[in-house]
Amino acid sequence: MYQISKRLQNMRYSQTLAMTARARYLKSLGNDIISLSVGEPDFLPPDFILNASKKAIDDGHHYYTPVAGYSKLREVICNKFKRDNNISYSPSQIIVSTGVKQSIINVLLAILNSQDEIIIPAPYWVSYCEMAKLCEANPIIVYTKVENNYKITPEELENAITTRTKAFIFSTPCNPTGSVYSRNELKLLSKVFSKHPNIIIISDEIYEHICYNNEHISIATFPSVYEQTVTLNGLSKSFAMTGWRIGYIGATEWLTQACEKIQGQTTSCANSIAQCAAIAALESSPKSIEYMISAFKKRLDLVVDLLNDIPGFILLNKPQGAFYVFPNVSNFLGKKFNGKKIKNTDDLAIYLLETANVSTVSGTAFGYNNSLRISYAISEDKLENAFKRIKNALKF
Repeated sequence: MYQISKRLQNMRYSQTLAMTARARYLKSLGNDIISLSVGEPDFLPPDFILNASKKAIDDGHHYYTPVAGYSKLREVICNKFKRDNNISYSPSQIIVSTGVKQSIINVLLAILNSQDEIIIPAPYWVSYCEMAKLCEANPIIVYTKVENNYKITPEELENAITTRTKAFIFSTPCNPTGSVYSRNELKLLSKVFSKHPNIIIISDEIYEHICYNNEHISIATFPSVYEQTVTLNGLSKSFAMTGWRIGYIGATEWLTQACEKIQGQTTSCANSIAQCAAIAALESSPKSIEYMISAFKKRLDLVVDLLNDIPGFILLNKPQGAFYVFPNVSNFLGKKFNGKKIKNTDDLAIYLLETANVSTVSGTAFGYNNSLRISYAISEDKLENAFKRIKNALKF
């Protein structure tokens, strides 16, 4: 009998993508599905980015690029890191990949051995744990507290570190909670990390521009941990370029060389046309996308009001960035709605999809069993319609 590898048997499917696929299937059958499950802005990329991609086609950029990315793009990324994040990198410290997912798995494959430990604060983005398992490492989950706005504290971090700890990965702004680490919070964490210089800090900053009332800070700006930090970013969220698949890292050179080696034997280079578009995107001022950020902030305020209007939902923290809310839904668990018993948040997400035609994602995908992740990356009209359906489906 043929069998898949043990490492793959230990890895789950992405629950966010699974819910999105299920919603698309039901929509193909004629159901009027509203998707609150996928982290995908409903905007088009700005015209100057679209025009740059068209020009790249006309100029003949149809061929393989260097594995690490066009040299021009890596120079632009260095300038972007300096301009927006106050981090100094050279082009040799930059690797461009097919989305940030590839950037992350490149890094993990480069540094993790079997039975190594990687600390992951929960709630976490769905793929962190599964990628660690694919590398045969052990995810060490630290369950953060809502009173700390779901952010790991220096004490929690120190208590999780062992002789096997090889890495730490987190996101700011955070998917799924929308929490944003302050300068002082990162400074205190960096003091812990500086005592453990062999730990690689993987900082996922894909939502950096989608901050509302807080300044985005990169942990690599603290000199004591610069050498041990990998800064992840990409174009999917802030520039509404999810399908273009461009992600990148800034890191110490030995690590970028290792990632280039892995990528050279897997996908080679990222898409050449998308790289040209990325140059235009990253050369632009962050002010060029402020209209999107303003829209997300307005939608957040709307969603908070809509959630508060549904008995049973408890939003314990108001997000400071990204485009998700992560409400507590414990009040619905163990209850029956329309004859269906909701035993857990997986059941609740399926119930809302099949009864209300609204897709969400169970909190179990993010390490928290009593919450739902709800994306507000769609129009206000659709959000209002979606929450009206949810309210009708969850009447006590």
